[in-house]
Amino acid sequence: LNCSRAQLVPTMNRREILIAALALASLTGSAEKPRRKSREFIKDFAGLERYEVQGIATPTNTTEVQALVSEHTDTLSIGGARYSMGGQIAAPNSLHLDMRKMNRIVQFDPNQCKIRVQAGITWRDIQEHIDPHDSAIQIMQSYSNFSVGGSVGVNCHGRYVGAGPLTHSILSLQLVTADGQKLDLTPDDELFKAVVGGYGGIGVVTEVELQLAQNAPLERIVEKVQLEDYPAYFHSNIEQNPNVVLHNADLRPPQFSSPRLINWVATGKQPTVTSRLIPRDKNYTKEQTLLWAVSELPGAKRLRRRVEDRLLQQDMVVWRNYEASLDVDMLEPRSRLFTTYLLQEYFIPVENFLPFTTTLRSVLRRHNVNALNVSIRHSPPDRSTLLSWAPTEVFSFVLFYKQRRGIGALRQERVWTQTLLDAVIENGGTYYLPYRRLASQKQFNDAYPRLGEFLSQKQTYDPTSKFTNHLLDTYF
Repeated sequence: LNCSRAQLVPTMNRREILIAALALASLTGSAEKPRRKSREFIKDFAGLERYEVQGIATPTNTTEVQALVSEHTDTLSIGGARYSMGGQIAAPNSLHLDMRKMNRIVQFDPNQCKIRVQAGITWRDIQEHIDPHDSAIQIMQSYSNFSVGGSVGVNCHGRYVGAGPLTHSILSLQLVTADGQKLDLTPDDELFKAVVGGYGGIGVVTEVELQLAQNAPLERIVEKVQLEDYPAYFHSNIEQNPNVVLHNADLRPPQFSSPRLINWVATGKQPTVTSRLIPRDKNYTKEQTLLWAVSELPGAKRLRRRVEDRLLQQDMVVWRNYEASLDVDMLEPRSRLFTTYLLQEYFIPVENFLPFTTTLRSVLRRHNVNALNVSIRHSPPDRSTLLSWAPTEVFSFVLFYKQRRGIGALRQERVWTQTLLDAVIENGGTYYLPYRRLASQKQFNDAYPRLGEFLSQKQTYDPTSKFTNHLLDTYF
């Protein structure tokens, strides 16, 4: 170390010079360099989009949510089970609130058929708690994996006849606003109308009180009708029959005609399936393989129709909770490397059922959409939410399709989707927002004319737009 540079360098080879340089760097400035923070991403269930966020917080109660919201001055995004497919759960560079650890039962009254839960709990978790008391969820999706808070955010619905969206079963909810304030809301409150179906744009839903129903055996009854006869048949034989609990009609490829009706009817018969809930650890390899074959092999869709029709003729009586505990794993692709399964949903006034169905069938066939099923449900009007997808009585069309991940295929998806959305708007309908952001701004504005009222509530309770996600950023 006492040698001059001129004396030292000539006596060292290249390897020794490199070692000395690295040693010198370790003694001088490198300790002051901040270590790069590991990157954190939020990815939705479909896997087509992911967002780098500032960080992920996992609160366990309302007080912790209040502290997080109060202390964080930048944007926040909120996610639960993460089944929405178009950025509704995250925003770039936001602090993400992962609500899944808020999964407790707060209060349960089986005599009054009421339950209060934290927002991160899933429907399946609730079912396991209430089933021994012969209680059941009144309104939920067809599958049980979703979180309650996420279901409130999208104002979900299912196959429940005459029930409509989730808002019709919510008794109250707890909300943390942008300033960290805790509010308890009921359906009579104006703010409630913006929160339910508001996709986390107003605040963080931390607790929800729900009206429950009674568990009971249901018998499956399968029928077929002509497409043009379906609306009248539904109103006369399904809607007016108080014993029909669940209903959907399937339009199947390649023709998407001759609806197959599946009804679950209250019965005094003994269940043919002894389990009260579908086992959590059930293996769905057969179902996943069948979906792959149907979506990839020539002629498989027609073969599937014949096989399913035979299977559905078998007698089946199950508990209501059993049919409501379906698992989305049965719809999982074997791999998402090249393809994935997606959903879209359209809500059409009942009087325009046939005109829209004619267009739907034409567009799906003309654009060679790899559609696996179109499931038709029904909803009475929902006039209690600002972003209502059922401002009038509607039939809903749930399109389940397989999507390739290439840029060209994704461009084509946008083309046929916007063609369908034009038909939706022309028929006075709306479309559902938990799915891919493929609509134009005009289509969104036409489908949700009360957006201005929603934004007024957001300006009042979240003036700096602290709560956001990619859906809100795109259209709102």
